[in-house]
Amino acid sequence: MAQPIQHYQDLGEFEYGATDQVTPMIRRVICKNPTPFTFKGTGTYLVGRGEVAVIDPGPPLESHLDDILGALEPDEVITHAFITHTHSDHSPLTEVLKERTGAISYGFGPHGAVKEEDPDDRVDFSAYISTEEQEQYRKEYDELPDELKREGADTSFLPDVYLKDGDIVHGGDWTIKAIHTPGHCSNHMCFEVEQEQSLFSGDHVMGWATSVVGPPDGSMRDYMESLRKLLDFNHSRYWPTHGPSIPEPKKYVESFISHREEREEQILSYLQNGPKKIADFVPDMYEKYDKRLWYPAAGSVHAHLLHMVETGRARVVDEPSDPKLTATYELL
Repeated sequence: MAQPIQHYQDLGEFEYGATDQVTPMIRRVICKNPTPFTFKGTGTYLVGRGEVAVIDPGPPLESHLDDILGALEPDEVITHAFITHTHSDHSPLTEVLKERTGAISYGFGPHGAVKEEDPDDRVDFSAYISTEEQEQYRKEYDELPDELKREGADTSFLPDVYLKDGDIVHGGDWTIKAIHTPGHCSNHMCFEVEQEQSLFSGDHVMGWATSVVGPPDGSMRDYMESLRKLLDFNHSRYWPTHGPSIPEPKKYVESFISHREEREEQILSYLQNGPKKIADFVPDMYEKYDKRLWYPAAGSVHAHLLHMVETGRARVVDEPSDPKLTATYELL
């Protein structure tokens, strides 16, 4: 079995909506949108003084925008908004932020491929979820603000400025470099702050859990390449959008690579016993996790299997041989 990574679980004492000065150049405001998918919530960062850059404005909560603006000093203005990627807990607040501040938005581009609706291509783990758990999940969902009930891709976001890998943007007292890190999704970018040699790692490298890689926009091959890409840099610390900072980045990234390799070996071990569907072994692989996470976990397993099909190590048994989420796979 793949061993769990020793994640950084402790954010320390914090208050939702309050401003934490986490380094001389960086302030953080945590949005009150905690879920099994976001940990304590979206961490929005403000970089610099005077002309301030915002990293990942967050979900479309007006209260969070008020908290971000409340973090500014009287003589400060938000001039730039950098978006690591277009998921509903990262980018939707950008448009309202721009309207309120006049900021210019920066990102790789729009969201990539979105999975087509296919009622015959959905995993179903309901048989594993007790009535009590179902009631608990329903209650927690009903208590969410309407703005947070929509999860997944933000297909409406378009940056004002499209960034390429290696592009550099200068602010008043800060310099930010864009590093394209596809995998979690195709338009994911990390942002380096030159003055502190630190990295805003978005969801590519989180402090509390591994990243979900969900096809068709997510790619396990790209994700692994993007993890290895970060090893070429000498960042002193990562600031993920979810979870606490990561003080030993290279060691942590190496553990992510090892973890994914172990997951792949685990999938191979299941298939060595004959053809299998993803739903046959996800409950065993992720038995210690919140069952709501089994669904995105199945997406990551699917990404692993697609990578194995692409590299000639597995194939689809079914006819037609579409490598769907619900397909049956076997080793070659």
